[in-house]
Amino acid sequence: MKECKYTIKAADGLHARPAGILVKEAGKFTSNITMSLNGKEASVKKLFALMKLGVKQGDTVTITAEGTDETEAINTIETFMGEHF
Repeated sequence: MKECKYTIKAADGLHARPAGILVKEAGKFTSNITMSLNGKEASVKKLFALMKLGVKQGDTVTITAEGTDETEAINTIETFMGEHF
């Protein structure tokens, strides 16, 4: 299992348009990819689940990837987060 933490810098937090693109990126991997915040966890491959986390600017989320391509998955997601959130 690979893990990274990311603090949201975007003023809108985790909002729908870039979150939708994030879901598409995550869908390219076979690994199970999750995001957690304040004890809640959601699949990064499901837009509505991500939106229910209510991630706001300044929140630090934990992203985990577990599976055969977990290293590539976590690196890609971490890069995406830095570019969009």
